[in-house]
Amino acid sequence: MAKTETTSDNLALVMSGGGARAAYQVGVLRYLARHHEDLQIPIITGVSSGAINAAYLANETTVFREKAEGLAEIWANLTTEKVFRVDSISTMRHVLSWGIRLLMGGSVNAIKTRSLVDTDPIRELLQGILSPENGRLTGIDRNIDEGKLKAIAITASSYTTGQSITWIQGKDVNDWQRAHRKSQISPITIDHIMASASLPMFFPSIYVDGSWYGDGGIRLTAPLSPAIHLGANRVLAISTRHIPGPSEVESMTLDDYPSPAKVIGDMFNAVFLDVFDNDALRLERVNKLIESLPEQKRFDLKPVKLLLLRPSLDLGNLANQYEPQLPRPFRFMTRGLGTKESRSSDMLSLVMFQPDYIRHLIDMGESDAEARKDEIDEFLLGAN
Repeated sequence: MAKTETTSDNLALVMSGGGARAAYQVGVLRYLARHHEDLQIPIITGVSSGAINAAYLANETTVFREKAEGLAEIWANLTTEKVFRVDSISTMRHVLSWGIRLLMGGSVNAIKTRSLVDTDPIRELLQGILSPENGRLTGIDRNIDEGKLKAIAITASSYTTGQSITWIQGKDVNDWQRAHRKSQISPITIDHIMASASLPMFFPSIYVDGSWYGDGGIRLTAPLSPAIHLGANRVLAISTRHIPGPSEVESMTLDDYPSPAKVIGDMFNAVFLDVFDNDALRLERVNKLIESLPEQKRFDLKPVKLLLLRPSLDLGNLANQYEPQLPRPFRFMTRGLGTKESRSSDMLSLVMFQPDYIRHLIDMGESDAEARKDEIDEFLLGAN
């Protein structure tokens, strides 16, 4: 995990997935922008909904404060209808198609069902805020040319090969390949972002360069790895996963049989978010190993500093409080999966694109960062 020949200014921002939970990252970014308004982040990586935030930051050509405030405004005004279609006809068509396909088996080949919802709205939104020209995000090109950005990396999962693919765009970058994961140098497009953010079953897979891709968290076993491969020696990582304390764990109860929503939520956490913490632990151990070695036996390997920020509260539990405000057809579908049968619904938190919930997450991200002000300042200002 350690990187050779890094420089003191190679700061990386790493953002995990989590659907609507990525609004929490925006709150952290807004805090950083208000206290470090000219912050330069040369390496930006993201996966799933974190890829949307990464692409926006890499594509905007203004100062960091304006980037963060602009991103916060976009998220604060987000609604479910701007992410996927939730009208009665569209929702029922997708649900009925899945139901018929399951009941009839392979005898209904004419029914081509790709997802539970139609995500054309989020594609239209990305087109509007990223303003591609002939498919290219010209802001990324400009930031790279002006030396403001070294590289951006976005990760998706290939259903064709079963590999984790990280698309990288930058200056003087090299590709890499490891077991079950590799990089590919390519201009970042909206298709790449949509592919990375394609929640399994909920959102449709995306066809990119001859292959079908889904959410980047499916096969990503080392989410910090792209930033380190790109030369980072300091990594600021923002997770959307709350780790409960001992008292919270003791108070958790599940009296009834776990609902489909509960099972799906736990699976999503295990696939998308738990590996983030595992990778951070691996990096910490490698750092300690390197630091324990004499200089002449380190083979030019250097420790990589990591600051990991995460929510102070359970975002699934919070999502349940806002569930009644979901559009009726979509609320009907999620309740059918059992989202009301548990005090905390991690599955619901992934698709809770409700303005009040989103704004709560942004405020939480900002206040959580404020609570760790000294750590953040030391990490950013004590780079050398």
